[in-house]
Amino acid sequence: MKLHQHTLGAMIVAGLFSTATLHVHAQTGTPGIDQRQANQSQRIANGEASGTLSKREANRMKAGQAKVAGMESAAKADGKVTKAERKAIQKEQNKQSRRIYRQKHDGNKR
Repeated sequence: MKLHQHTLGAMIVAGLFSTATLHVHAQTGTPGIDQRQANQSQRIANGEASGTLSKREANRMKAGQAKVAGMESAAKADGKVTKAERKAIQKEQNKQSRRIYRQKHDGNKR
């Protein structure tokens, strides 16, 4: 009986630890931001490859992506990405997305 109680206790502790770990990960996890960054980086690469973005335009777009990545890193630095931080990052991603679109569709060819 003692062995069973010990095993059950260990399982409960392990379960609590894994729940706490998931909770911390959820606070700093930014899968939506990461996916959007990847999508926008791909849009820039496609623009370079097709010639709708010049090298200079692409470099400016990449600098904008780096700004968003820096905002994300700063938000994660304290271990919790707040709702306000997510909103600010999303706002900057929206701005970068518009810039990418405008530059790709401005008629300039390299």
